[in-house]
Amino acid sequence: MKNSRNYENQAPTAFQRKPSYKRADDWIRAFLHEARVGHIASSWDDQPFLNPSTFWYDEENHQIIFHSNAAGRIRSNIEQNPKVCLEAIELGRLLPSNVALEFSLQYRSVIVFGMARIITDPAEARRALYGLIRKYFPKMTAGKEFREITDKELRSTSVYSIKIETWSGKENWQDRADQSNEWPALDEKWFE
Repeated sequence: MKNSRNYENQAPTAFQRKPSYKRADDWIRAFLHEARVGHIASSWDDQPFLNPSTFWYDEENHQIIFHSNAAGRIRSNIEQNPKVCLEAIELGRLLPSNVALEFSLQYRSVIVFGMARIITDPAEARRALYGLIRKYFPKMTAGKEFREITDKELRSTSVYSIKIETWSGKENWQDRADQSNEWPALDEKWFE
């Protein structure tokens, strides 16, 4: 019996298992502004790689900004294959059930699909990096609390833009996982 689904000629966000968890574009935008860590998936030939990273959603240009070392795995991967995705997630409580396949957890997540490029224009790279800093340290100002980005520092990092082609947002923030009437109810201690 074949259990896989045919995704040929389908968008990467096709076939949501639980459509009720799907979230609208406004929710996705708000989540990307607040999420603290993203995981960027890139590949070299048939080998996928995941890298955790801080990131900034540049809403004006509908792109994700992040950075890495001037030379390294993620830069080499993107130079060979610019197709990437980014996943950001927030986890909540574990949700027990009286049915093994219904155990779950609270989560909110967004997955972004797009093409990455290395930002080579110094003015654009500075703008991107300052946007990234502003996301995580909104009360700090370049030239006041910290030194402005130097040309030397700019040469020692790779700044990337992921042009967003499509995205998907999901949220399961229920108080409890599904339970069955065909098995004794869980004691309330499991929900504390």
